[in-house]
Amino acid sequence: MSELATIARPYAKAAFELAVEKGTVESWNDMLFFAGHVASNEQAAAALAGLPTATEQADLFIKICAEQLNEQGQNLIKVMAENGRLVALPAVAELFAEFKADYDKEIDVDVISATPLAAEQQATLVAALEKRFARKVKLNCSVDAAIVSGLYIKAGDTVIDGTVRGKLERLAHALQS
Repeated sequence: MSELATIARPYAKAAFELAVEKGTVESWNDMLFFAGHVASNEQAAAALAGLPTATEQADLFIKICAEQLNEQGQNLIKVMAENGRLVALPAVAELFAEFKADYDKEIDVDVISATPLAAEQQATLVAALEKRFARKVKLNCSVDAAIVSGLYIKAGDTVIDGTVRGKLERLAHALQS
C-alpha cells in the first residue's frame, strides 16, 4: 500500500487543490470514491487490463463511470491511464478523503469498549475528544468483551488505552523491568 500511496499522492494533492480552488471538494470526494471502487472491482480491472492503449482504457473507464465523473474527473482518469496509474485510484480516493478531513478539521475516532456506550456517554466522549484534538470528531464505536473494562481509543496515530487489560499489561511490564 505504501508504494500505491506514493504513486497516488501527487494525483490526490492536485485533485484536492483544484477542488478547493473551485469549491467542489464534496463532489470531488464523491467522484473519487466511486472511481476508486470501480478501479478496485475485479471485473472492471480485468476489462481494463485487456485493452492495449491508455486511450481505450480511459474511454472504457469513463463509460463505466458515466455521469459520476465531471469533465475534470474525466481528465484525471485520462492522465492516470496515460501514465499507467489507474490501479492507484483507490489510494487516490483514500488520500483525497484524508486531505478533505484535514481541511474540514474532522477526525475519525475508533472507540472499543467492553459493552455498548450509551448515547450520553458517547456525547461526553465526543466533547472531550473534540477539545483534545481541536477538531470535529466522528465516533466509530465497537464492542470487544476481551478488553474487560474501559476504553481503547484510536484517532489517527494517537492511541489511548484506558482498558483494564492494557493497564494490567503495563503493570506486568513494569514489574518485569
